[in-house]
Amino acid sequence: MIDLIQIDPIQTDPVQAAILNWDFPPIVCTALALTAIIYTRGWMRIRKTRPRLFPPWRLWCFLAGIAFLVIGVASPLDTLGDQLLFMHMAQHYVFMSVAPPLIVLAAPTVPMLRGLPRWFVRPVLGPLLRQRWLRGFFHGLMNLRVAWLLMNVSYMAWHIPAAYEFALSSENWHNCEHACFFFTSLIFWWPIIEPWPSRFRSSRWLLLPYLLTADIVNTIVSASLVFSGRVIYPSYAAQPRAFGISALSDQAAAGAFMWVLGSTVFLVPVFIITLEQLSNRGRFSRGARAARALGSHSTY
Repeated sequence: MIDLIQIDPIQTDPVQAAILNWDFPPIVCTALALTAIIYTRGWMRIRKTRPRLFPPWRLWCFLAGIAFLVIGVASPLDTLGDQLLFMHMAQHYVFMSVAPPLIVLAAPTVPMLRGLPRWFVRPVLGPLLRQRWLRGFFHGLMNLRVAWLLMNVSYMAWHIPAAYEFALSSENWHNCEHACFFFTSLIFWWPIIEPWPSRFRSSRWLLLPYLLTADIVNTIVSASLVFSGRVIYPSYAAQPRAFGISALSDQAAAGAFMWVLGSTVFLVPVFIITLEQLSNRGRFSRGARAARALGSHSTY
């Protein structure tokens, strides 16, 4: 028999030990693997009839989103998150700002339905999806006010010191916190990306205050960590300090990370949507001028 090699944490370089410190939760990782298989199966089916709507990059976006979720739950972002606030905030960033937009870009609704077995979709999901109240519920979730409130209230509430410490004290509540971050962010990104077959019926100009006010919330939370001058979460002051970083320096680094990368995630779509709307307005103006010119020419 081949003995498993045990890594001695005393003799191993701490950086190397951190990189190798992976812990795969079996239930979550199995669920993510099944989700990836269902989407891939559905994508292959729908690509036969709608290849333009489902090019390969959609499949890669979905698989990348699932891969980032695995990184979030199994990598050192999770295993070192109890010791370093910076690692924990990076984990939250993956759950809120990396995996959700990638999955929404994959337009997952129809491929997921097509990927499930027909014996399950027709008798079980079919009657549910035909329920008017259920469709109204999901449409309500995609409302800008509702989506904004769900994501930002979840973000702020779980970063209140009492709630944050409570989540750290219980594995189940910690998982609940991460699930809240992921699912509310999925809803938040839905009207921004507008994945097929959903349609955003309001003016896309409304997405600018939607994103900018979310950035303000992120700035408030991040700045409170950077400039507080004291350790906000007592658990990190009591933990042994990995890599010799003080709790206060770790907190400031975590806040700076959230501030810079969090704002970037909100401001890049603002820039893209603004260009998109101005471009559409320019095309509309040119079309209107051409129509008027044709109309005036036809009078002679």
